Amino acid sequence: MAFEATKREWGELYAFFRLLADGCVYSGTPGVKRNEGQCIPVAMAQREEHDGTRRYIVEKDLIYISGEKIDKRVPREDFATVADLILEGIRNAPGDEVTSPDGVEEFLDEVLIYDLEAKTDDRTDFSVAFYSADAPLVGFAVRSRLGTMFPLLDGGRAANFKFEQTGVKFATPTVNKINATGGDDDVITRMLMVERLGGVLKYSDVADKIFRSNLSMIDLHMGRLLGEMTRLMWLDGITRVSELTEEIKKLNPLKIKDELITRHGFYEYKVKEFLLAIATGMRPAKLYNGVESAIGGMLFVTGGGEVLCYQRAFRQMFADFLYYNTRLEKGSTEKDKYGYLERENGVYYFKLNLKVGLMKR
Repeated sequence: MAFEATKREWGELYAFFRLLADGCVYSGTPGVKRNEGQCIPVAMAQREEHDGTRRYIVEKDLIYISGEKIDKRVPREDFATVADLILEGIRNAPGDEVTSPDGVEEFLDEVLIYDLEAKTDDRTDFSVAFYSADAPLVGFAVRSRLGTMFPLLDGGRAANFKFEQTGVKFATPTVNKINATGGDDDVITRMLMVERLGGVLKYSDVADKIFRSNLSMIDLHMGRLLGEMTRLMWLDGITRVSELTEEIKKLNPLKIKDELITRHGFYEYKVKEFLLAIATGMRPAKLYNGVESAIGGMLFVTGGGEVLCYQRAFRQMFADFLYYNTRLEKGSTEKDKYGYLERENGVYYFKLNLKVGLMKR
C-alpha cells in the first residue's frame, strides 16, 4: 500500500541512496557546483533505524547491509533505480506531500528501512566513512532544494535581539497605538512608526544570556553585528547574508579601523565563523563551548538532484558556500515573541528575531 511523506523526508532518503549507488560524492563549490577534480570515494554509510544501527558497506557491485536484524547484499544498481524513482516522484508531486512511487515501498521493505528520517539524537542524518570502511565516520546533515529546508538557525525567542527605544519618551497610549499598527507580522510598519514619532531604536543586547555567551565565543561584539544585520534586513529588504555583510562594512557598527575591514576582511570572517558554528551544531539555547559537534558537514541536494558534499575537512570551501548561499528569514512574531515595544524595568525595548536559512536557488 502506498504511503505519503514530505519532499524533505524523501530528499534525505534520496541523498542516502544516491551516495550508495554512486559510491562517491563530489565536493561542492561556493557556487553550488561540483568540484570536478574531487569525487570522494564512499566506503561505508551508517544510519540509525528505530531498531538499531545499520551499516552499508559499498562493494564493487553490491551494498553489504549489516545490522541487528539484517545481513545481506543488495545490488548497487537497485539503489540507483530507487533513487531515480524517488527523484521523479518528488519532481512530479504538485504539493509538498509525495506518494511513494511504484516499487519503492517494496524495496524499503526488502532492505528493512522503516524511517525515512533517521533516528538520531545528535542532529546528524547519517554518517559516512570515506576511502575505507574503517576510516573515521563523518556525521552529515542533509539539506535539499527539492523540498522545504529546515533553517540553519531557528532559535525561537532565544534568538532575539533587544533594541532600546530612546529619543523621546512615549506615553502608554502611544505605545499601545504602535503595537496595534499593522498585522501580526508587520514589524517594519511598527519600526518606522517609532522613528516617525521621534523615537530611536538603539541596539542594546542579546535577549537570551546563553545565546549571548555563545555568540561571544566567536566575538565579544557578535551580538551587535548580527543585531544590526537583522535590523538592515527589515529596513532595507536585503536578505542575502553576503549582501548584508557588504552593507555592514559600510556602516561599521563596531567602529573598527578601516584596515581591519578592507585588508583583513574582519566582517566577512566573523560572519563565516558564525555560519560554520550554526551549520555544525551551535544552538541559541544550548551552551556552546566551541567543541566540534557530531555534525561534520552537509550533504546538499541541488534542484537538479545532484548531491554535493561540504565538510569541515574543507573548511574554507564550506564557509564560502554558507556565506554566499544563506539568507536571513522572518520568523513568526507570535511564536518568537518579537516585533513589539515591551516594557522592562521602566525602559521600552523592541525585539528582532534572528533566523538563518539556505537559499532555494
